[in-house]
This record gives sequence, C-alpha cells and structure tokens, in this order.
Amino acid sequence: MSDPAAQKTPAVKEVLFGRANQKIFKDGLWDNNPITYQVMGICSALAVTTSVKTALVMSLGLIFVQGFSEAIIAALRNHIPARIRIIVMMSVVSAFVITLDLVLKAYFYSIWKQLTVFIGLIITNTLVVARLEGFAMHNPPWKSFLDGIGNAMGYGLALTAVSSLREVLGSGTLLGFHVLPRYFYDHGYSNNGLMLLSPGAFFVLGLLIWGHRTIAKYVEGK
Repeated sequence: MSDPAAQKTPAVKEVLFGRANQKIFKDGLWDNNPITYQVMGICSALAVTTSVKTALVMSLGLIFVQGFSEAIIAALRNHIPARIRIIVMMSVVSAFVITLDLVLKAYFYSIWKQLTVFIGLIITNTLVVARLEGFAMHNPPWKSFLDGIGNAMGYGLALTAVSSLREVLGSGTLLGFHVLPRYFYDHGYSNNGLMLLSPGAFFVLGLLIWGHRTIAKYVEGK
C-alpha cells in the first residue's frame, strides 16, 4: 500500500514552492528588483554602501523586517480598517525594527553604532511601505512572506554589489581585508576617495541600474 504521507508531500511542496510562488520570489529578486528596476529605497543604498560589511548587515536586517512584516499584515488584512491601515503597518514594522535594533546592540555593538540611524529609517523605507500596501494587503501570508523575502534579497544583492565596488576602489579592501596588490600602489595608484562619497555612490548605482536593465532586455529578447 502507498504511504498517504508520501502522496501528500508533492502537493504540499507545490502549494508552498510552486511556480506561482517561485515567480513571486523571483520577481523581487531580479525581474522587478527594488533598486535597479523600481528605484526605491536608494537613500540607504547610498548611505550604507561604503563597506560590504555594513551593507550585508543592513540587507539581513531588511530581509527579517520585510518578510515578517508582510506576513503579519497579510494575516491581518481582512481585519484592518482602511482608514488606519498605514498606522497598523507602521506599528508592525516598528516592532520588528526595534527588535532588530536591540539584537544588534546586544550582540554586534560596533556595527550597531554605525547602522542604528539607518536601521531606524527602515520604518519609512519606501520599499517596505510599498510592498505592504501593494502586495501584503491583497495576498495571503505565505505569498506575502515570499514577496517580502524576494524583494529584500533583491535589495540586498544591489547593496552588496554597490558596496563591493565602492569599498575596493575607495579603500582597497573587501570585508576589511586588503585586496588590491601592493604593485598598484608602488606604481602611483591611490585609493579613489570619490567612491566613499555620495557622488561616487550615485555613479556606481547608475552603472548597476544600466547593467541590470541591459541584461534583462537581452534575456527577454532571447
């Protein structure tokens, strides 16, 4: 006799990770990337991308806040009065942001000192608000969770790409380790201070947006 549990497993996998759900996740990760396609939440992309370490911490924090905030709002969406929905959204996001801030302060104090201002700004990040209003308020919790994770990871990938180039060119390091050969410096190279300033961030971000959209058009053409 066949095992009923074994028969149910494919159905459960299909429900949780079927093509429709995979598309939701991929949409935020690549097809409709928050930074390179939607151009949302770029303030923190400019502020925290001078080093890869801070960009990664910010990205992980946003994944946590975005994913669980969307799931909670989706679960409550039918019980939230329309006139106070923004207040409810901000309250949920604030609870997760405060939790994240306290955890970083307790276990990663040096990073917390650098990022505490920007972590607080997650509450007003346009990406968070837009996905809560545009997706979580109209979809079930699991789909909303995948949407939140996908968009936050797409956001994090963009931040990591920008910070990698800025740190290497601006400081000669990557994750704090010196990566540019001494040969360059011996022959007159000096770190590009522009990469550590806002204009350098705009320049790198512009190249990233151009590169992503060019690749996306090429793939679609194929």
